[in-house]
Amino acid sequence: MSLRTVRSNSSYCIRASAFVQCVLLASTTGAWGYAQAEPKDDKSQYTLFNPTPRELMRPMSTDRPDTTESPYTVDAGHFQLEMSFADYWSDNGSGGVPTSSGFSAAPMLLKLGLLNQVDLQFGFDPYIRETLGEGLGMSSTTVEGFGDILARLKVNLWGNDGGDTAFALMPFIEFPNPNGDQGTVSVGGGLISVLAVELPHEFHSAFMVEFDVNSNDINSNAIVVPYLDTLVLTATVGRTILGDLAGYIEYAGFIDLDGTGAYQGYFDTGLTYGLSPDIQLDCGVRIGLTEAAVDLGIFSGISVRF
Repeated sequence: MSLRTVRSNSSYCIRASAFVQCVLLASTTGAWGYAQAEPKDDKSQYTLFNPTPRELMRPMSTDRPDTTESPYTVDAGHFQLEMSFADYWSDNGSGGVPTSSGFSAAPMLLKLGLLNQVDLQFGFDPYIRETLGEGLGMSSTTVEGFGDILARLKVNLWGNDGGDTAFALMPFIEFPNPNGDQGTVSVGGGLISVLAVELPHEFHSAFMVEFDVNSNDINSNAIVVPYLDTLVLTATVGRTILGDLAGYIEYAGFIDLDGTGAYQGYFDTGLTYGLSPDIQLDCGVRIGLTEAAVDLGIFSGISVRF
């Protein structure tokens, strides 16, 4: 289930402003644990058709399992698959909203390194099933089908192969699923910015700000007007626990910019385990902290680099 369906009211824009100021302040304080030493080799000559030699590849970094994305790209000429085995969620409902539960089977993100600091990504949900329980005088119903299709470009602006911080921008576009039962109903998109910062005692952190844009038909002539839909703010902190085992905690907040929805806040925590330099397992739990948030989410998955 994509958390990008959440909404809020405009009073939380004050919180958004404070969060952005914190991110800007953090960018002056240091780098995070994933940042590498100063680059020793010029890798700008490597492209999709001239792959980066394995001995020069940076350690694998993934955009899962937390909501916060990574600012590091896949090395040029290499592929990376990030996939959930299954994502499950459950919500008891509130304020007249019926209970619901569901799962997504094998949602995946495929990445392709185009240049040393640019990768192209495609994501989709092969199968989503959601059940709405009794409430508001209606019986339970179940919808299922193919999920949304996502395309995005990650551009690392600094820190990809070394330095005190790492920062990336990710413009993206999201297409409605073919059957219309799941996900969005119109073409949308947005922009993600993510900053990585190192903390003392081998802790690492990252901060993300995301603006989502949606579109609506405003009349019978199907004139499409884009509008700012959702603001997403996240912060995550992690550390190696033992050997190749690491853990993280995260807060994610979702604000509806048109003021029609309630604020949704989430606490996430999880573990990652590196089976090899190119394979990582993960698992975690997501807990809704506000009334409008989905109560519980459980997920596990794998990332593989080629």
